[in-house]
Amino acid sequence: MSEFEVKNMELRVGDKLKVKGRVLEDAERFQIDLGRDPDHLALHFNPRFHDDTDGEVIVCNSKCDGSWGSEQRDRAFPFEKGAEVKLTVKVTGEGFEVELPDNRELFFSDRLGLDTLNYIRVRGHFKVTSFKFS
Repeated sequence: MSEFEVKNMELRVGDKLKVKGRVLEDAERFQIDLGRDPDHLALHFNPRFHDDTDGEVIVCNSKCDGSWGSEQRDRAFPFEKGAEVKLTVKVTGEGFEVELPDNRELFFSDRLGLDTLNYIRVRGHFKVTSFKFS
């Protein structure tokens, strides 16, 4: 399991975050978190290979003052173990558009209303090979 964390950066409406990496061969899950800090996450993007309820599923959520919101679950699952993956997250005024490996977009509404996202964390069974935001 790996963790990649960036603090004190500025991601605003109109900006994009691009993450490239490889899903590990024995992957169970990984996550990309964007927000102010670990207790204030505007986007928790969490592909799961073995979810107890849905099997393969992408779970999105938010966290405010350390408390999770309600999950948004998407059972269309474009991830494969061992695969190279490129994910792009676009910050919009309404929320987040995540471009998935199958060229589909997943949308998650902004529940926190933060002007600036200055915390990014990628962790789990995913090895980051390239990371940039613009």
